[in-house]
Amino acid sequence: MPKTQVSTAALRSPNGVFSQATTVEATGRLVFVSGMTARTPDGSIAGVGDVREQTRQVCENVKAAVEAAGGTLADVCRVDVYVRNMEDFAKIHEVRAQYFQEPLPASTMVEVSKLANPDYLIEINAIAVVS
Repeated sequence: MPKTQVSTAALRSPNGVFSQATTVEATGRLVFVSGMTARTPDGSIAGVGDVREQTRQVCENVKAAVEAAGGTLADVCRVDVYVRNMEDFAKIHEVRAQYFQEPLPASTMVEVSKLANPDYLIEINAIAVVS
């Protein structure tokens, strides 16, 4: 699936692991990954109190969902990130950089007051196009 990272001087360069926009030659299946949290396969919550560890588990969960649909993280063209503390932005992107390479997906990150479990620090949903 040809995915292209869009960049224009008319917009400020992103300060994280994402692109200004992403184009996709849509000749594949759209995969909509539900919000993934730091739940492990055994049902426990990884990294309680540790946003880096929770981000790692969330990225592993997104990866597993996309792979189950026949794709890879390279097929992800958009992620939406919900965090409990926007001050964790740099820590989260430090981990995201280990999972997403250029061309980077488009992304939005917002701070929320609550997630489904009080121990969750981050939740990510994704859209991928799998050929």
